[in-house]
Amino acid sequence: MFSELMPAATLPVKDLAVARRFYEGTLGLKVLREEMEGGGLFYSCGDGMLFVYVSGFAGTNKATAVTFGVDDAKFDAEIDALREKGVSFMTFEYEGITWKDDVAITDGMRGVWFADPDGNIINVGSLPT
Repeated sequence: MFSELMPAATLPVKDLAVARRFYEGTLGLKVLREEMEGGGLFYSCGDGMLFVYVSGFAGTNKATAVTFGVDDAKFDAEIDALREKGVSFMTFEYEGITWKDDVAITDGMRGVWFADPDGNIINVGSLPT
């Protein structure tokens, strides 16, 4: 049953206006629907959705909250576009990962991690080949 349902990654934020500038201006997402008059925003993302909502628990997750998969051929262009918008990437110690210019390389895939204004960790990764 759940295999046929569309998931929506859900991210808590402190300030919806600040989050909106980041998700729309920096990441280029389009609002699909606004909920509860300023309480949350649904963004369309490929075949899925991202729900950003106001919560007192914003930024408390210290693990990857959402991953965006990108075709390997488009990976460099997507990462360059994020850099041009001032996004800073994170690095960390993890067995089997090598780093080149803040890009993780492992098992034929590449990825970057960065935080939204509330500290939610976002990953952009090349799709497995």
